[in-house]
Amino acid sequence: MPSRKLIVDSKEIEADDGLTLLQACELAGAEIPRFCYHERLSVAGNCRMCLVEWVGAPKPQASCALQVRDIFPNKDGTPAKINTKSDYVRKAREGVMEFLLINHPLDCPICDQGGECDLQDQALLYGRAAFHRFNENKRAVEDKHMGPLVKTIMTRCIQCTRCVRFATEVAGVPDLGATGRGEDMEITTYLEKAFASELSGNVVDLCPVGALTSKPYAFNARPWELGKTQSVDVMDAQGCNIRVDTRGPQVMRVLPRLNEAVNEEWIGDKTRHACDGLMRQRLDRPYVRKNGRLQPVSWGEAFTAIAKRVADTKPERMAAIVGDLAAAEEIKALKDLMTALGVVNLDCRQDGAKLTPASRQGYLFNTTIAGVEAADALLLIGSNPRWEAPVLNARLRKTWLNGNLTVANLGEPFDLTYPVEQLGSSLGVLEAVANCSHGFAQVLKDAKRPMLILGPGALARADGAAILKLAARIASDTGMIGPAGSAAEGGWNGFNVLHTAASRVAALDLGFVPGESGRDVAGIVDGAQKGEIDFIYLLGADEFDVGHLGRAFVVYQGSHGDAGAHNADVVLPGAAYTEKDGLYINFEGRVQLAERATFPPGEAREDWAILRALSDVLGRRLPYDSLAALRAALLRQYPHMGEIGTVPRQAGADPAVWEAIGSGGPLDVSLPLKNAIADYYLTNPIARASQTMALCSREFVGPAHKMAAE
Repeated sequence: MPSRKLIVDSKEIEADDGLTLLQACELAGAEIPRFCYHERLSVAGNCRMCLVEWVGAPKPQASCALQVRDIFPNKDGTPAKINTKSDYVRKAREGVMEFLLINHPLDCPICDQGGECDLQDQALLYGRAAFHRFNENKRAVEDKHMGPLVKTIMTRCIQCTRCVRFATEVAGVPDLGATGRGEDMEITTYLEKAFASELSGNVVDLCPVGALTSKPYAFNARPWELGKTQSVDVMDAQGCNIRVDTRGPQVMRVLPRLNEAVNEEWIGDKTRHACDGLMRQRLDRPYVRKNGRLQPVSWGEAFTAIAKRVADTKPERMAAIVGDLAAAEEIKALKDLMTALGVVNLDCRQDGAKLTPASRQGYLFNTTIAGVEAADALLLIGSNPRWEAPVLNARLRKTWLNGNLTVANLGEPFDLTYPVEQLGSSLGVLEAVANCSHGFAQVLKDAKRPMLILGPGALARADGAAILKLAARIASDTGMIGPAGSAAEGGWNGFNVLHTAASRVAALDLGFVPGESGRDVAGIVDGAQKGEIDFIYLLGADEFDVGHLGRAFVVYQGSHGDAGAHNADVVLPGAAYTEKDGLYINFEGRVQLAERATFPPGEAREDWAILRALSDVLGRRLPYDSLAALRAALLRQYPHMGEIGTVPRQAGADPAVWEAIGSGGPLDVSLPLKNAIADYYLTNPIARASQTMALCSREFVGPAHKMAAE
């Protein structure tokens, strides 16, 4: 890209023509205040706080709205001079601040944004405390209803329009806009409706004043009271980077952390607001069922009850199932314990997804999250990314906005916030695409970087293995993958599986699937009903038909009193994801570390420690006494888990690998594809315990607010 020389505060730099003047000044080390400008949103240029002096220009310049290519050299050919710290600039910014504060209520002592407010910070630098020229009464603006998550005090609004641009450009929901002009301008939802987006909470982070704040967090804490811990989200399988803010034992709020490769700086509303469920319906002591009722007991009594039943049960009549929120450490510990007991009935696929660990590329999002921005054609198969991974869906919308992406959907129609060609929900269409007798097959072939996304709605069916096989064939035949060593377009791999369970990829990596002659989840449930399975160990597993386990002896280890605990004979209280250090692997195969923010309540313990203690009682002592020793054993067996924060490099896209993916079999063409998630806000025990998520479910998913396409 062409570049141009500038002299910024007496320092000569060379900046690309495509940069804004604001970005160029920051490259030179200058600090430019701003309210409306944001790197991920279009330029509005309304606040004027970023004024700088272009020497020779008749007036101060809004640096966000000027590009470097607009800054022409001086008449003598020398680079243009830009001043960001002169008295001229300071006076201009002070004038802008004076205007911004004309109608601002200055209610900082009772504002939730206090301590984190851009206006407060800039007023400290550019406010005129001793002199101002406006003594008229301040205007007042009526607050707007934006739903159960976003609280509005619109008198504070400075019309930066960040929220409007985010809603329109990133979230793809044109619910926010401005009415009126000048002093009468107001940001509104037009029809007084809730802000209907799974990303709505991000406008609170974007708002530079206290006009939009978090409704569930209102008046609960000040930022300087909170402990801050870096962690990873487990509400879906994308692994968004988050910061957990705590006060004492309670998680007060969850905020996003910047990670360009995973979530940029956005998180979903469930990630942000389900944290109130961490303190509700918690398991804080062991229980054993006596006379039909769960009774609190000591850890020793609970372990003894389990040991007695294990001693009386043959290994082939025992089973273990891993839930959706488990970290790699406890999955490893449970697998080692079950292997020591001789148990082969193991599974991590609560939804029944027909995936196997045979090929890692066969169950990963191979394109990677950031890689989707290079795609130019996409086929969705049984997937609704808006609910299954809303931040990924925003990235897909971003790709479409850049003019690069053509999308077709095979499955239940849904408003994905970008144009989608609906191919219906019959698997006959998938066969037609595979046989190149459908028009979209040619679109995929003509694309430079085509991709497909297989969702749980396709994989969790009885014919999921056949769909997987057919999808692998489509990927191989349409140029999504190439031979080893010469993969097309520099290693492009467009075959993607979209998981919804945070634990799924780690569990598949660890091989937590049925052993030889072992049963999967459906087989375990069937065996329990027929009296062929007598003992079942559930590690946070609540998302299958737990109520149909017959007379089997059920041990539930988890953090919440959800379906698994209600149907258990022994309950062991574990730690939630904010209460333990753990490794999680997202759907693209990226290993990430979540750090402990608080401690488990009552007698609850970290999950790996519970399994280590239980192994002693069962006479199958696990060979690690600390988390460090467990991780060392994990890394010895699975070295890629030591590559924290990166996607481990995969082998070339060998066609032989794709031939082995899926077992084939007949397709049930009569059964239409359906979305796997019926309610985005209530997908796991933490979310179901959250009052905030219950309000969101009622507001956005209730009968009066169906979001599916008509």
